[in-house]
Amino acid sequence: GKNQFTDEIDKFSANARKYKEQGIGWVAIGDENYGEGSSREHAAMEPRFLGAKAVIVKSFARIHETNLKKQGVLALTFKNPDDYELIREDDRVSIVDLKKFAPGKSLQLIIKHSDGTQDKCELEHSFNKAQIEWFKAGSALNLIAQQQGQ
Repeated sequence: GKNQFTDEIDKFSANARKYKEQGIGWVAIGDENYGEGSSREHAAMEPRFLGAKAVIVKSFARIHETNLKKQGVLALTFKNPDDYELIREDDRVSIVDLKKFAPGKSLQLIIKHSDGTQDKCELEHSFNKAQIEWFKAGSALNLIAQQQGQ
């Protein structure tokens, strides 16, 4: 993939490491059945470790979606799957209204294209109240640690 700050082409994991070193969070955009496979928890732990803030896809493999939530990563889907086509390689994205993040309430994605134009689309999630607390704490384990320290 392309590093958004250097324009260098490198492996996804190498770009993620460079972003992490600079304290920059990133978002993965994917197609259908994202996370399918046998990696289990590690497939969600690694993006979190490398600084992923969200994964936005057309659809998730069910277990992977839950594992991302446990790791404190936003697992989001395009409300309209065709909005996936709005994303370009050089885009910067922002998820707005996270302070209002609540069960059943969609979020908005602002897509800023390198040509100066922008698009917006709606994102859905299946987070319940407890899972939103995991996200706010940075992960389910972080929340447990915070609760144990009280």
